[in-house]
Amino acid sequence: MTVSVDDFKKALQLWASGVSVVTTYSEKFGNQGMTVTAFTSVSVEPPQILVCLNAQADTGEGIVDSQRFAVNVLTEQQQDVSNQFAGGCSQEQRFANTPWQTGDTGVPVLTESLMVLECKLVDRVKAGTHWIVVGEVQNSICRSGQPLLYCRGAYRQLADS
Repeated sequence: MTVSVDDFKKALQLWASGVSVVTTYSEKFGNQGMTVTAFTSVSVEPPQILVCLNAQADTGEGIVDSQRFAVNVLTEQQQDVSNQFAGGCSQEQRFANTPWQTGDTGVPVLTESLMVLECKLVDRVKAGTHWIVVGEVQNSICRSGQPLLYCRGAYRQLADS
């Protein structure tokens, strides 16, 4: 017996995760980006990560077209960026309202994010409603700050120790 969708969502809300924006650029689609919470490392050698993208989101098409993408881990001050890239406005508006620059691999990187990993596409696997996208890290940028977290349907921050 499979768990119900509602029970599955309720359980996953208890998992705190960082909030990231995946970005890409292709000549066919231009700049694209979307908010994701499913992101993790896969391998240290070679350096690889994975992100899970809703198959209905247009950003995945741009990644396939360009074969490149970036994962931008958001800071605790970037809730508005997370909300913009989660939908509700066009791709053009998302980038017009967010500071960014072209990264070393030609994809847009968010200049105020905590960390950026620029990747080349290694693999893409369909899993239910999502694509699991594996990338090999070509460039990394690290900045100071605290990550934006998401848990129990709300943004959270790390407690000072």
